[in-house]
Amino acid sequence: MDILWIVLSAIVGYLLGSINGAVLISKIFYGSDIRTHGSGNAGTTNMLRTFGKKAAAGTFLVDLLKGVVAALLCGFFVKFVGVEIGYDIGACIGGAFAILGHNWPLYFGFKGGKGVLTSFAVFAVLSTIPAFCALGVFIVVVAICRYVSLGSMVAALSLPVWIWLFYGFTPMFYLGIFAAVLLIARHYANIGRLIHGTESKLGQKSKKE
Repeated sequence: MDILWIVLSAIVGYLLGSINGAVLISKIFYGSDIRTHGSGNAGTTNMLRTFGKKAAAGTFLVDLLKGVVAALLCGFFVKFVGVEIGYDIGACIGGAFAILGHNWPLYFGFKGGKGVLTSFAVFAVLSTIPAFCALGVFIVVVAICRYVSLGSMVAALSLPVWIWLFYGFTPMFYLGIFAAVLLIARHYANIGRLIHGTESKLGQKSKKE
């Protein structure tokens, strides 16, 4: 019976993660799909470059909230029904599948964003101090080089290290490795542009390859 509740938590996390703020806001308020503009990414940075600050703020809020809700809801759900894995692993399952849902959303043809903000939201709930340490790394890198993609990847790589330093080898540590590997894999095109010097900096228009 426990496996049924675990699978249900994964499904709930995935369905919540599939609610993509960038696609919804761009279609509802701008009559266009953000995935056809700029870098083609359904995320906050591309929304900022394409439709401006209000669109980016709305995307930020949606993608942040869904990560928080997925982790909290699945954690408390697993705890409420009495599954032996407990709150932490339940929240990790919900969070992991929310990140997967953001990357490959059921509602939008399995073409979503890269999961940076949703990943941060999940870890802000599960491992608050390490999450904000990684955010600090992101801010420093972007302030120095103005590459959001590079800041995201360096911050993602630092996250498991921060979790290990503060909490040791907990379930969140392994989720941190999963999130970091996935995020870097999803930035493969950005890595190529960084190598060739064609990546857009913060404040510039996106260059779609």
